[in-house]
Amino acid sequence: MFRQRRGGRQPSIATILLLTELFQVATTSGIPPVTLVTIGLQILIFLRLIAVPWSNHYDVCLDVTHVIKHHQWIRLIASAFEHADDYHLYYNMISFLWKGRTLEQRFGPFKFLYMLIIFTLTCNATYIGLYYCLARLTGDYQYNSVCAIGFSGVIFALKVLTTYYWPVAAYTSVFGIPMAARHAVWGELIFIQIVSPNASFIGHLSGILVGLAYCKGPLRAFIDLTYHVLTAPIGLNDNHPGPQGQEYNQHNYNEQNQGGYNRYYGGQASYEEMRRRRGYNQPGFFGFNQGPFFRTY
Repeated sequence: MFRQRRGGRQPSIATILLLTELFQVATTSGIPPVTLVTIGLQILIFLRLIAVPWSNHYDVCLDVTHVIKHHQWIRLIASAFEHADDYHLYYNMISFLWKGRTLEQRFGPFKFLYMLIIFTLTCNATYIGLYYCLARLTGDYQYNSVCAIGFSGVIFALKVLTTYYWPVAAYTSVFGIPMAARHAVWGELIFIQIVSPNASFIGHLSGILVGLAYCKGPLRAFIDLTYHVLTAPIGLNDNHPGPQGQEYNQHNYNEQNQGGYNRYYGGQASYEEMRRRRGYNQPGFFGFNQGPFFRTY
């Protein structure tokens, strides 16, 4: 349960572990600015050190009824920045830290920030669309009330991108099960649901679909075009050498960063794999159960 105090929540052991890890990474190899600010913002929101216009996560959790029927569009953004409990925050932010570092250094801070905004909106819009279709197809309109919070949809999208850009091995292991690296994200999707039924399958699936839409579909062209249109009048450009003129030099990136990333987590490790390696085996690590119509992701 949440531990409340005047003006915010009490920092827990998971929050302290997260801050410790951030400090270690920042002092050893550095954290790019957008990744650092995104994590810091989510920590401050969770601890309620930043005033937010909602009292609890039910006020911003993502579901069809509130978004489509009541036109509460703010939930498409706010739901991603709310977490059910401290361990939910910890695992999401640790996973995002390593994916954010690699991708921000590839695309540059401005482009990466824009991608995070678009991914947040598209992941949550996909989530709403999938549940809306489920309700229509099955006739079970309880699907319209399934509510979720968390940043995992975006994290799964970023996971697809890191696997696409840095296929570190032909095969990998998902909780001891060998599989092709390009299929690992699907293995994680299924395994998470087995070990934590309260996790949002649709939320994670939405992230995978958005990641695929970027790597294999039209989303990358849309982001590149709109980013250029928005930034060209003000001359904003990350000026990174690369085939698209917006990427860091890949050789320098691999030499300076990827080695340390792989040494720390043994390659493209997911936050589920990190959980296993660190010995966290508590049930419900995605957040406490909020009832049959509440999910975390």
